[in-house]
Amino acid sequence: MSAPVLTTIELTSLPKLASGKVRDLYSLDDKTLLFVTTDRISAYDVIMANGVPFKGATLTQLTAHWFGVLTERIPGLKTHFLTLSPPAALSPAERELVRARSMQVRKLKVFPIEVIVRGYITGSAWKEYQKTGTVHGLAQPAGLQECSPFPEPIYTPSTKAELGQHDENISPEKAAEIVGDRYASRIEELALKVYKTAAEYARERGIIIADTKFEFGLDEETDDIVLIDEVLTPDSSRFWPADRYEAGRDQDSFDKQYLRNWLTKEGLKGKEGVAMPEQIAAATAARYKEAFKLLTGKTLEEALAQLEG
Repeated sequence: MSAPVLTTIELTSLPKLASGKVRDLYSLDDKTLLFVTTDRISAYDVIMANGVPFKGATLTQLTAHWFGVLTERIPGLKTHFLTLSPPAALSPAERELVRARSMQVRKLKVFPIEVIVRGYITGSAWKEYQKTGTVHGLAQPAGLQECSPFPEPIYTPSTKAELGQHDENISPEKAAEIVGDRYASRIEELALKVYKTAAEYARERGIIIADTKFEFGLDEETDDIVLIDEVLTPDSSRFWPADRYEAGRDQDSFDKQYLRNWLTKEGLKGKEGVAMPEQIAAATAARYKEAFKLLTGKTLEEALAQLEG
């Protein structure tokens, strides 16, 4: 199975509202948006010059799968997801272009923070802990090893930076100043519940979710906090193979860490205009698709065949 790698997608039938690192956002009507996921990939807040095969479809289909799992397991959970079907407003050629890599979602007011939940200490959290014994300014127990679990998952928000800027780690108190006391504790409580539910589901299928990033929106008509954007993908999470996990060292992964490690090794971390060698892009795609298979119980190809059927 092969498909073109699409890093740029232009739809002339709908007004484009925004273009992010990976997704393009279009307006369908006053209450509905179309999310289109390209094959772009970013690392260290920089978009690579080339893309990853099947990445857009993998992220879209996995997010839709998670929305189903989570709403089934968490009573009352609201998401922005409506349908995977391309909208009728698109031309036939455009519908084919975005099939499998787009979803229609509800238009909501977005809370301007990245809602990060960490179950294991790694990445920037590990670096901070080594220096100060804290993570996002929160004191942690002494004696943690690299990649060891926290006693309980922790909520560690960050700012939501503009494209080309870097997110800034902030304390829960600072996040509350940004979103307001009315919603801060509800967001934290919901994020931890979603993470714990997802982590249990994934562990049963051979994947450790070390940490993940959520985004939430507000339904201003009902005052509900709603889970939005992509959810629990290899782009927004660290996925580790459970059968190879060992605390005290860096882990094998099913996520962007493979690309990050290559960039760091080659001295390309944070540099603009970097094109991945074909083998790095292909190996990244393979990791994403393996995570998809473990979490959904079917290959991406099987999922796409069902979608088209």
